Amino acid sequence: MITREDLERREFAVLSAYGTKAAESRGRVIPEEQCTVRTDFQRDRDRIIHSKAFRRLMHKTQVFISPEGDHFRTRLTHTIEVSQIARTIARGAGLNEDLAEAIAMGHDLGHTPFGHSGEAVLNEIYSGGFHHNEQSLRVVDVLESGSSSRRGMNLTYEVRDGILCHTGKALPVTPEGQIVRVSDRIAYINHDIDDALRSGIITAEDLPKECIKVLGDTHKKRIDTLVRDMIENSFEQPQARLSEEKTEAMNELRSYMFQNVYLNQNVKKAEDLSKVRTIITVLFTYFTEHPEKLPEELASMRGEFSDEELAKDHVAGMTDRYAVNLYEKLF
Repeated sequence: MITREDLERREFAVLSAYGTKAAESRGRVIPEEQCTVRTDFQRDRDRIIHSKAFRRLMHKTQVFISPEGDHFRTRLTHTIEVSQIARTIARGAGLNEDLAEAIAMGHDLGHTPFGHSGEAVLNEIYSGGFHHNEQSLRVVDVLESGSSSRRGMNLTYEVRDGILCHTGKALPVTPEGQIVRVSDRIAYINHDIDDALRSGIITAEDLPKECIKVLGDTHKKRIDTLVRDMIENSFEQPQARLSEEKTEAMNELRSYMFQNVYLNQNVKKAEDLSKVRTIITVLFTYFTEHPEKLPEELASMRGEFSDEELAKDHVAGMTDRYAVNLYEKLF
């Protein structure tokens, strides 16, 4: 059989000098006996995929709130697309595919119901502020555990860092984490264009022509262009990045999406946003004032964490439909 040690030796033989080797991981907060057939990064990926928080992503909004079609992205399908893009780039650039996959699979575990609209509301009403990358790290460190002997998933330092730094000012310390950071943007810009075209919010002719000239005029071509560029500019380099030309084109396309899709009143209707604000605010207030109504696994943490923080954890972990159903049941 192929053992963990065989896989670790293979990484040293195949990966570039800048690839993060599992055998050189900074390790876990709580030391564990290693698996005999999986590297530590492969083990982290499996823990994430088997978690309840990962399964709940299936019913969390990406951009379109309660879309009527069956083919619109959810937070789960977004995560899978990010993972696939990151794995392809890591493989082509001689970096650690398993580490990139683990980070990608865990990067959005802390996302709220109703997408960034729900995140914005929680950020306003929770005294500590709310950012989904920080909540994703809290999910894997504290809230989600597959073992009764420890709290959290006890992931490796490199995976935790990649999850926390997939967005925000701080760059991940590993090139694999940097790949996921860019892959997240590659994925959501392009699949959100696809969903916006399907919904009729925009047409292909509306997309900025200079960006399309640089990146490609189809979903497939744009992703292929960005993936190849990322590989070429990351191979045998200490930092994973896109070229300046492709970065500028992608950022301009992102700005177009904010102006014409993400902030479009036909996508984020005032009535829907008002409902999101009401549901998130009322549920958060209810569980802050009635912490005894929290689920048992959260209620058991009272005294260690404030009732307000635990209420935030509960609301952030809800799926769209669970939040709506619970709101209707309680009020």
